[in-house]
Amino acid sequence: MATQSTRCRHNPLGVKGCGEVGTIASPAAMMNAVVDALSPYGITHLDMPATPQRIWDAIQAARQPGAAGTQATVHGDRNT
Repeated sequence: MATQSTRCRHNPLGVKGCGEVGTIASPAAMMNAVVDALSPYGITHLDMPATPQRIWDAIQAARQPGAAGTQATVHGDRNT
């Protein structure tokens, strides 16, 4: 496998931009905030995307008898 570098001709440094880099951490930070908000229910993980249905299902699963103090992980979504 070989790579070939091509200098950018549109600026004096010859470098190319990577404007997407600033957005990479946003989804993880958002999901961490959602999981943190759901932590009183014992929820420690929620798959992306954090749809209203997925959040509701996680809360309902955490409220089931025997779920107190355990990880209430909901995988999948009826409306994805």
